[in-house]
Amino acid sequence: MKTRLLGGIVALVLAVAGTLLLVSYVQGSEARAQRDLQPVDVLVVQSQIPTGATTDTIKAAVKLVSLPQSSVPNGALKSLDGLDGKVAATDLLPGEALLGARLVDPNALAAPGSVPVPSGMQEISVQLEAQRVIGGRIQAGDTVGVIMLFASGAGNDPAAGETAQQVFHKVLVTSVQRAQTKATDTTQDPKQQANTELPSGSLLVTFARSDVDSAKIALAAQFGTIWLTKEPASATVSTPTVVKKADVFR
Repeated sequence: MKTRLLGGIVALVLAVAGTLLLVSYVQGSEARAQRDLQPVDVLVVQSQIPTGATTDTIKAAVKLVSLPQSSVPNGALKSLDGLDGKVAATDLLPGEALLGARLVDPNALAAPGSVPVPSGMQEISVQLEAQRVIGGRIQAGDTVGVIMLFASGAGNDPAAGETAQQVFHKVLVTSVQRAQTKATDTTQDPKQQANTELPSGSLLVTFARSDVDSAKIALAAQFGTIWLTKEPASATVSTPTVVKKADVFR
């Protein structure tokens, strides 16, 4: 009887000890697994981010998440500090880690031979003869003045006859498309050649303007005439004045 009781006690002790050893082993395994995973905090996209989105938009669409290091791609970002002014180079989808390579300078998104459109603006193009585009000597990134002319008047008095006014100042040119010219002298500097050769054909000039200004440009292109001035940021701007034919010699 005593032997049987003693055996039961020994079995109970061994069972408890085995359970404790098993629990200790499991806890140790979990700790080792966590050490092997080496979790790191990275920014993960929570809602879709469109191409060209600014850092302010991106900040609102990402969240700092702890992920196993083995699943984190190279270049994943932990914060957006120091990245102001960058934009999304492509659409970013929910669930993906935010990579530094996906954020670029806005100029990198512009098509060759063009500059980015400022936020809130849209683009409009007009086809103009070379003499109305400073002889064709403009390029993307320049700012110009836009003069509009109407044969039957465009002021308050429609019977005023021919009128003109520089309606817009320092308008950003986002692109200039021109007919390809044949080089007559292959030894001449291309820039010098562009400034001395007579352009052939018309130029397609694209501006960045608001919706209302774009409508005004479209109306002038359709029912009047447009001339451009090359107007840098340092140019002096006078009070808007409607010039009539009779005012030319005053």
